[in-house]
Amino acid sequence: MSETAETRLKRLRMRAWHRGIKEMDLILGGWADANLATADAATLDAFEAVLAEADHDLYQWVSGQAEPPASLAPMIGRLSAEMQPTLGRGA
Repeated sequence: MSETAETRLKRLRMRAWHRGIKEMDLILGGWADANLATADAATLDAFEAVLAEADHDLYQWVSGQAEPPASLAPMIGRLSAEMQPTLGRGA
């Protein structure tokens, strides 16, 4: 049985907002709220791949403290750029 688009968006939003580290809840959940409804399939796939990673690694990548893996770099870069106010790096 295949997942509907609506179910996928709800699942991704839930995973984004319930991470375990509040900073990642704010970064990933905020991005999900702002972008999931209009995201294409490739963006959803990239976001889902990011959600599969550990919060500690994600925070270091998004905040620029460490280099993300090449396969995740485009989505991490987008998260970092679009969530700068959340990261405390200005508007």
